Amino acid sequence: MVNIGYHTAKFQGQFIRSLYRDVVVKLVNLPIKQNRKVPINVYSLSCERDLPEQVVSIRSFIRHVGIPDTFTVISDGSYTDDSCRLLRRIHPCVEVVQLKKLLRNDLPQCVSEYAQQHAMGRKLSALMSIPVNGPTIYTDSDILFFPGGIDLVQLATSDDKYTRYLLDCSNSLDQRIIVNDSEKLNPINAGFILFKHELDWNFAIERLANIEGLPSYFTEQTVVHLTIHHNHGIPLCSQRYVLNVEDQFIYPDKFASKEIALRHYVRDVRHKFWFNLALA
Repeated sequence: MVNIGYHTAKFQGQFIRSLYRDVVVKLVNLPIKQNRKVPINVYSLSCERDLPEQVVSIRSFIRHVGIPDTFTVISDGSYTDDSCRLLRRIHPCVEVVQLKKLLRNDLPQCVSEYAQQHAMGRKLSALMSIPVNGPTIYTDSDILFFPGGIDLVQLATSDDKYTRYLLDCSNSLDQRIIVNDSEKLNPINAGFILFKHELDWNFAIERLANIEGLPSYFTEQTVVHLTIHHNHGIPLCSQRYVLNVEDQFIYPDKFASKEIALRHYVRDVRHKFWFNLALA
């Protein structure tokens, strides 16, 4: 039996995205109603393919959280000059840097090799290279921020030094670098991280260096998972910082509301990202 709701939602999301992509050059010039400045630096790694999502994600952050000190888009190298200029036109706080210019010179060899082999290796190298001088956020481009995102300002400016992380809805980990079942608890999704200090990556990088075979898609997330837990990170409230795919096969977005801070629209529900342009 055909799931009409699911297929309608997929078609609608793809249709709205295609319309947005065609007019995004004009839409970036629309003013964002926000005067609140927040002492946070934000980073997002993305590529030319993700330009529409990246534009919407930035605008939703500024609208609902505030104007960060900087919102830095890290280009994987595929953004065209025109797209870089377009991103900078969103707001004066937005800048674009090439990944190769951001990378630390002292990255471990296993990370550099992973980056040469796989896109997720490039993401890991970016996460390890982001400078953390005060509250710093990393966010994927497929994350939408909602009115409840004002909560991030309090978390970022609090006196504690705990890294906050987004709970995953499944155990998407590379089992080759997990030693025992207890290390699988509270799975971390590497799509959104609030850093309060530099992390010690050595514990997980040692595992990566000794991996059997080539690193894969989930190796990056597993390194992040192990690292943040090793550094005593704290989970964000999963009711307000949402990563959930329970509504994948129905038409509506069950989780979008004015009360949540954000939703990570991972691949299974990516089409629903486009249902919430008015709210986000």
